[in-house]
Parts: sequence; C-alpha cells; structure tokens
Amino acid sequence: MLLELVLAVIFLWDGYFFLNYIISLFRNYRTKEWTPKVSLLIPAYNEGERVLRSIKAALGQDYPDFEVIVVDDGSEDNTFEVANSVKDPRLRVYRNEHSGKARALNFGLSKASGEIIVTTDADSELDENALKELVRRFYSDEIVGVGGQVRVMGSSFLERAQDIEHLRIAMFRRAKELEDLSLAPGPIAAFRREALERIGGFVEDIVEDYATTKAIKKLGKVVYAPRARVYTEMPKTLSKLWRQRKRWFLGDLKNLGGGFTKDWAFLLLGDFVALLDILVPPLLLALGRWELFLLWYGFEVITMLVPTVVEGGSLLNALLFPFIVWFWALFYLTLHVYGYVRLLLGRL
Repeated sequence: MLLELVLAVIFLWDGYFFLNYIISLFRNYRTKEWTPKVSLLIPAYNEGERVLRSIKAALGQDYPDFEVIVVDDGSEDNTFEVANSVKDPRLRVYRNEHSGKARALNFGLSKASGEIIVTTDADSELDENALKELVRRFYSDEIVGVGGQVRVMGSSFLERAQDIEHLRIAMFRRAKELEDLSLAPGPIAAFRREALERIGGFVEDIVEDYATTKAIKKLGKVVYAPRARVYTEMPKTLSKLWRQRKRWFLGDLKNLGGGFTKDWAFLLLGDFVALLDILVPPLLLALGRWELFLLWYGFEVITMLVPTVVEGGSLLNALLFPFIVWFWALFYLTLHVYGYVRLLLGRL
C-alpha cells in the first residue's frame, strides 16, 4: 500500500503539470502584429567552429528590419576572423577585450540601433521565425521582455536527455509561465531597449540571463513565446554537464525569487519528488511489482509523447523518457545537495 501511495504522489506531481500543459494548448495567448527594428546580439568567446552557423541562422530570419551584432569577447581562436568573413550589410562584427558575457552584451547594446534587443549564443541556431515570434509577444507597453523555447541538438544519450529536459521546461513555461516568465534564456531572449538601459544594461552575474530577467521584471512583465525556438549545443560529457549546471545552480541560489520555479518551496518540493523518482522504480523491480512498474513507465511515456508531437522532437526520446527522468532526478538531487552544503558553508 505504501508503494501505491508514493507512486500516486509522483503521478500527482507530474500529472498536475501535464494537465496544465494540455489545458494551455487550448488557450490563445495575446500577440501584436508590429515590426520594430531589432538588434540581434551574439556574444562569442572561442567559438570559431560554431559562430558561422549561428550568424547564418541569424541572417536567415524571416523578419523585415533587423541587424546582427557579433561581439568577439577576446577570443584566443579564429572567432573574429570567421565572423568577419561573412559579408552582409546587416552584420557588424566587433572585437573586445575578454571581460565576460554580460559585458560583451553591453558592448553590443552600445552599438545597437534597434528598439528591441534580442540575444542568442554563438553555439546556437535560431529558427527562421524566432525574431518574428518574439516580437509578436510585445503586445502591450507593460511587456519589457520575452523568452523563447530552447532545444538541444545532438543524438547521444546525454544530448537527448538535455533536449527532453528543455522540452519539459517548455511544457512548464507554456502551462504556468506564459504571462510571467521567471527566466528569459540567453540563447533566445528579447527586451525593450529602453527597459534594458533603465536597469543599466545586462546584469553582470554568473547567470546573467536570470539576473537580467529578475532586474527587468521590476519595470514590467516578462512573458513566454512558445513558437520562438532556438537549437543549441549542450555539454557532451558528464563532467562538462556537471560544471555547467553547478555554475547555473549556484548562481540561482544567489538570485532566488522572481518566479514560481525560483522559490524555496518549489525547489525543496521538487527535490522531494526527485528522491521518490530515484527510489520508487528500482524498488518496484526489486519487489517484482511489474504491474506498478509498467504503469509508471506508461504514464511517463504518455506525459512526454504529447508535447513531443506538439512541440517537435524525437519519438525515441519519449520512449526513453522514464530512464531520462531517473537520470535527471539523480543528477539534480546530487547537485542540489552539493549547492545547499555550499550555501550553509557560506561558499557560494
């Protein structure tokens, strides 16, 4: 009976967000048809092998009035030369001393002429409709920022796991953060230039996108644009993934607040459910409760199959989702415990 109750807790947690996602698909969200000038900023550091794809995707936008500004942040490779090899009147390339991503973005902001400032990364490729979909979500003057959907390129297990992770994030944002986004992600974010300038530009922080989102929300609303997508590269090894997520999580701990998912209650409740995700499936197998294990497996597959069809993605990812859930639960619970210890020791 205890196993059934614990399994019910998992189903209630996942089912709550899944049901809210399904409901959100039948709701229209507000947009506005307008075409202000857009400045698209691409900060780049040692991205000589990737920056060309990012620039081509940026220049391929289906949008009438925009410029692309690449800021080479003191790269030690051929990033500047590769970026500068592209000849297009809409593109400008600058070289700056190495000073970090936020300062590179602020340098680009100082050179921009657009009313709307969009950011992406040098290892990311914007969907051709990304600018148009971001701009449409500035439906009123109170909207100061817009974030889009991040997806992950690649076919290894780790890359598939990260794409599924971001698809789950997209589900949550569409269901719960459509009109109050807690994070406008660096690879696909848009801000009113005036609002950025009022907060002093992009915030210099280890997680500059989250810190900037939190700061700019003091001036107005930041909303989500479900159809604005970017495809990005993510860590291909577990050690690189750990270092990236450690940087993100420790930065989040210093900036808690500003959204439902960025509060202590949600964080700790999520950790509790992650612990259940880790323990329950192996226990079901060990005790021979195959009917409950298959129920858990089928439920998790269904909750990922629907968004995979709606948002796009690999059906194989949906079939692998139960194993990916277990992996992420173990990974993030370990990371969070590490972060909490650092916090208690005053070593953030």
